[in-house]
Amino acid sequence: MSTSTEIVKLKEKIGYGLGDAASSMFWKLFTMYLLFFYTDVFGMEAAVAGTMFLITRIWDSLLDPVIGVMADRTESRWGKFRPYLLWVAIPFAVIGVFTFTTPDFGTSGKIVYAYVTYSLMMMIYSLINVPYASLLGVMSPDPKTRTELSSYRMIFAFIGSILVLLLVEPLVEFFSKGSGDALPNLRFGWQMAGVVFGVIAVIFFLGCFLWTKERVKPINESTNSLKDDVMDLLKNKPWWILLGAGIATLIFNSIRDGAAVYYFKYYVADVPGFSLGFIDSSLSLTTIYLVLGQAANIVGIILVTPLSGKIGKKFTYLLAMSCAAVFSVIFYFLKSTDVALILVLQVLISICAGAVTPLLWSMYADIADYSEWKSGRRATGLIFSSSSMSQKFGWSIGGALTGWLLAYFGFKANVVQTEEAQYGIRLMLSFLPAAGTILSVIFISFYPLSEKKLVNITKELKAQRDNAE
Repeated sequence: MSTSTEIVKLKEKIGYGLGDAASSMFWKLFTMYLLFFYTDVFGMEAAVAGTMFLITRIWDSLLDPVIGVMADRTESRWGKFRPYLLWVAIPFAVIGVFTFTTPDFGTSGKIVYAYVTYSLMMMIYSLINVPYASLLGVMSPDPKTRTELSSYRMIFAFIGSILVLLLVEPLVEFFSKGSGDALPNLRFGWQMAGVVFGVIAVIFFLGCFLWTKERVKPINESTNSLKDDVMDLLKNKPWWILLGAGIATLIFNSIRDGAAVYYFKYYVADVPGFSLGFIDSSLSLTTIYLVLGQAANIVGIILVTPLSGKIGKKFTYLLAMSCAAVFSVIFYFLKSTDVALILVLQVLISICAGAVTPLLWSMYADIADYSEWKSGRRATGLIFSSSSMSQKFGWSIGGALTGWLLAYFGFKANVVQTEEAQYGIRLMLSFLPAAGTILSVIFISFYPLSEKKLVNITKELKAQRDNAE
């Protein structure tokens, strides 16, 4: 394997982080606001939007491995993965703006437009995000440096998320009032907000392209057959368990995220909070709630390493998801006037959710070692790509369920909701996500890879590799 021992400096670590800041801005728009945009601004029925999410995201999930294979075979003067940051940045922004644009079509025309633009957006997202994620593996051969780069990526991802959550509603309000119409034009407001975030995303992606470098060259050795790797995966019991736990966790997250805006608009009196004098707008209670959640996610990430070091990954996962289930159930009993308690529970639930994300990816790496120990063959790429697919599949189910549940409870956009609709929205912030956490706990309780077993597996694998040299 040909590598460079060149030190990765702070500027490059920041550059790598900028890539996920760009992706996370739009991903957070999709998970928190896109369903709301489609129902309350665009004019789609909630059930129609939910079905669209399921169909387009499943297709996007299946596309990831194809893009990974394509990127592996890309040859350019910039490397294999960096070129996609340059080539796809502007199309990413353009399609992002089109996604948040409302055309003057009839109902059928709007549905077709939404399917086309959202499908293109998901394809473009994968086309830039899969090579970006793969870039980590070729920036340095040093595991510690890779861990640092991964940490910068996660931190900048949350910075991008917080940025968009802080600005989206004030920007929409600002541009809606400045559209030149007699009344605020929300369609124009959302479109221009998309333009702002698109420009920022292009700058971040180009910064990532310019400030990073590919150092690790492809290894020249025979590869396992795809059939053998797939068969090893299908026989991997811990992978199946983690697959179920991960999907359940993502359903929990996506239902809570997708229903939050509806909860504040139609159940809680969303009184404006802090004034933003520079754009003549203010932070709404919805924005404060969502930003607090992102900040609490970071706290969870910080806490998970020392906690899992003491009680193990499995029991940390069980503790975090069990607490999230309890806090979610309590959430149902809060009244619309219990604003302080709503925010406190949001923080507690988000700390639990933040702790689970790094645990999942760390446990997938353990599963790769387990697979090699059991079969003598290593298929890390297949395990991680299939895990990425499962994560997107979980978001697909959760996003679809959010739209379907709103329709089931009789939700109608931009009107006073019935008691049944308000009841359903409250369930989507409490008992229904709690069901996802409980299902995740059931799955992970069967996870067999304890820290003691993993230590033994690591020792045996090291001995086998030393003997093979």
